Amino acid sequence: MKTDHVYILKCADASFYIGVTKDVTSRFSQHQSGTTRGYTYSRRPLELVWDSGEKLILDAIALEKQLKGWRRDKKIALIEGRWEDLPDLAQPYWKRLKENRS
Repeated sequence: MKTDHVYILKCADASFYIGVTKDVTSRFSQHQSGTTRGYTYSRRPLELVWDSGEKLILDAIALEKQLKGWRRDKKIALIEGRWEDLPDLAQPYWKRLKENRS
């Protein structure tokens, strides 16, 4: 089975780019050099901040879509390895705010 990686790049404007590739090193070089025009082109320099490791292609695509739907604070928790914070960050912001006031 072919394997892929889901990766997160931090852009110069502090935004995140999430993608899927078979070769993270090569793909990062393409983003960093600007050989591919797109979201990251005008947001260089870039930093590779997270890599999922090897995934089956369908799992990688599903994970990429899932991560793209996450709020910024949840992505940062993932990047920083704060696994214990992820369940709380999955709740809607208004619900977390309400619970913190109690």
